[in-house]
Amino acid sequence: MLDLVLAIDHHLLIFAIFGVLVTELILLRRGMDQTAVAQMGAIDLWYGLLAGLIIIVGFSRAIFAAKGWDYYAHNAFFWAKIGTFAAIGLLSLPPTFAYIRWRRAKVIPTDAQVKGTRLYLWLELGLFALLPIFAAAMARGYGEFG
Repeated sequence: MLDLVLAIDHHLLIFAIFGVLVTELILLRRGMDQTAVAQMGAIDLWYGLLAGLIIIVGFSRAIFAAKGWDYYAHNAFFWAKIGTFAAIGLLSLPPTFAYIRWRRAKVIPTDAQVKGTRLYLWLELGLFALLPIFAAAMARGYGEFG
């Protein structure tokens, strides 16, 4: 039962963070006012919370669920998935810092700032597409080493 609960939680969290990322991309646009900037910060906070929960639930799943840590520790696609998620996390930092900076300074972001921040969100989405590919390969036993 633990395996099922962790799998469901993991998948729901992944869908949720994807939704938050798409929401950020939709709402981040030219001509934002201070209310919209504050809203972006609140949405981005959810992004961070969900990312933390994904890590906790994902590693709990890898350690305590049906296949166990030995299965995952020796799988290249598992590590590719972890590395990709880490890269997405690193790419999420510049937008987070921008939202904080804009809110604290009470400034409206320039068109160039919006464009640059949107680029990071697009890069995150591009990498995000790799996650289910790596997960599907990993779940079927591809990438096993050692």
